Amino acid sequence: MKTLALALALVAISAAGAFADTCTATVASKSLAGAAKTSFLTKCQKDATAVCETQAAEKKLYGAAKKSFTTKCVEDAVGK
Repeated sequence: MKTLALALALVAISAAGAFADTCTATVASKSLAGAAKTSFLTKCQKDATAVCETQAAEKKLYGAAKKSFTTKCVEDAVGK
């Protein structure tokens, strides 16, 4: 249980730094294209989803509120 909590905390901390810029802004600044761009955006979206779901759980959101929060959070992180 402690290991899981530690892992989630580390993901949240590392992802928070990664989301200082949006994923799409990072792609543009790194000039990624093709498969590298797709791979980066896929990983970035997965990481954002995990962090946003953790934040929703911390806020004790459920149902439609959780879905709405998570969707907006991921969109903000990805840059859509």
